[in-house]
Amino acid sequence: MTKSNIITLDLNFMGVSGAIACYAIPHRHGVALIECGPGSTLSALQEGLQAHGYTIRDISHVFLTHIHLDHAGAAGWLAQQGVQIYVHPVGAPHLQNPEKLLASAARIYGDQMDSLWGEFLAVPEEKLTILQDEETVEVDGLSIQAFDTPGHAEHHLVYLLDDICFSGDIGGVRLAGTRHLRLPMPPPEFQPEKWRDSLRRLSDQKFSRIAPTHFGIFSDADWHLRSLSELLDQTIAWIETIMNSDLPVEEINAQLSEWTSRRALADGVSPQQIQAYESANPSWMSGYGIQRYWRKFRNG
Repeated sequence: MTKSNIITLDLNFMGVSGAIACYAIPHRHGVALIECGPGSTLSALQEGLQAHGYTIRDISHVFLTHIHLDHAGAAGWLAQQGVQIYVHPVGAPHLQNPEKLLASAARIYGDQMDSLWGEFLAVPEEKLTILQDEETVEVDGLSIQAFDTPGHAEHHLVYLLDDICFSGDIGGVRLAGTRHLRLPMPPPEFQPEKWRDSLRRLSDQKFSRIAPTHFGIFSDADWHLRSLSELLDQTIAWIETIMNSDLPVEEINAQLSEWTSRRALADGVSPQQIQAYESANPSWMSGYGIQRYWRKFRNG
């Protein structure tokens, strides 16, 4: 499969280009999507499809890497249009009944919920397909294989198609034109030990390109995975250094922001790119994830 067979749709999240991607894969009878983005970006999704000659009615499948709102928020609306939604077994109940998921998100985002994420509708049971580890779905000649990859979230899948890995968030955040990686570490399920195991597992697979949801298709998958593994080790060491005492989340965020900024400058990231990285992966959210990880799994 050539690179032109995969269409990268920029969802222009909060007016920022290059923050959240949705990948469209054409087939004989329509198009399959990897991710669908939040409800707040549905108009951008439709415009992106139309630019390539497709409409919402042409979408046959949506493969979700996980159910966080920036990846899966529009799934319920698409399911109501007849689209089949594919998801990890642990994530499926929360798509059918999203009350707990939305309540948890509301504690983080407060009165910004609607403006950030838009409407999150339930997915009817008949439009929901649960994928098991290493299960392959055939879509009009396309073979899309799912791999269970916890660490960012317990309910995380990556998808392999020919020479490309759609890595969701377990593949980190890397914006176009850079060799700068970040780890998205939101609560409640950030666990770096499981993340390391997931990266080892991906390294055993055969693909040359990697496509994180944040953002774009990169042709140096070996470098990407190796560098991400190194960053994970550095992050664990950094967490162990600052969490000798039970820091308040505000202090974690301040130190994380400083450390992240130093890394970005060393990698030659421009101020405009730093803003885009913050849109794709807000540093303050990772502070909460680090604190929960430390209290629950390391200091519990």
